[in-house]
Amino acid sequence: MTSTRLPTRLSHNSRRRMHTLRIVRFLLLAIACVPPFLRGQISIIGALSPDKDAMPGETYEGSILVKNDGAEPAEAKVYQTDYFFAFDGTNDYGKPGTMPRSNAQWVRFSPATMIIPALATATLNYSVTVPPTVTGKELSGTYWSMLMVEGIPKGSAESTLSPKPKKAEMGVRQTLRYGIQIATSISGTGKKAVRFVAGKLLHGKGGGTTLQVDIENNGTLGFRPEIYAELFDSKGQSLGKYPGARYRMYPGTSVRETIDLSKIPSGSYKALVVVDAGGEDVFGAQYTLIF
Repeated sequence: MTSTRLPTRLSHNSRRRMHTLRIVRFLLLAIACVPPFLRGQISIIGALSPDKDAMPGETYEGSILVKNDGAEPAEAKVYQTDYFFAFDGTNDYGKPGTMPRSNAQWVRFSPATMIIPALATATLNYSVTVPPTVTGKELSGTYWSMLMVEGIPKGSAESTLSPKPKKAEMGVRQTLRYGIQIATSISGTGKKAVRFVAGKLLHGKGGGTTLQVDIENNGTLGFRPEIYAELFDSKGQSLGKYPGARYRMYPGTSVRETIDLSKIPSGSYKALVVVDAGGEDVFGAQYTLIF
């Protein structure tokens, strides 16, 4: 497979919009001396990625509903991390405020722990105060971090709901942790740009064929682009558009897009991979595919 990069944006007629939401959910496994029946269960009501445009010096507020799906009271803790991800599967939840575009220091939240009655909800409130500058430089583009909401198992060392069990039992404990992405874009600033890192065809054992494309956001604004491939045969006739997933992309992060081409017959084709970031910000790369 060969590729040709397109230096200019694509026309509006090449775009198609999708309206899906990327939700980030984390499931951690840990060894703990807690019986399975002592676990609680929490969930988040609503979007896990609230975005906001704001000006330097502005403060805005938001709230998150945390639900207890269980028949007994549940406890949860709230804390901050930074967040970075890459197309190779890397996910980094670093110390808050260490990434160049972290807004963790702008965020205040309450409460830090919550006890939620059975089958009820509790409210996590947060506010974001955008500073005038960062390290003496004007703000531009998108800044983000994470609020983590993590269930505290009943009977664990952190729990305040009940005394510790008299007799410990070994087992595997599932701790459910939700990450709420708090993203702030500075109004009227920043630039959308992408870099096509690599692309290749993958042939599955069952005969399926997938186009894999690694894409980086090398601009300064975050976005959720629509990504698809349009295939053309040797006569230049379009075989149609083949959609990928719609991922959230922050500046400097990257994603691995996989597009199912299993129904394409053997032959040689041109593929135009389109990244539609909204408005006039549409980018593309051309690949030659041989099946």
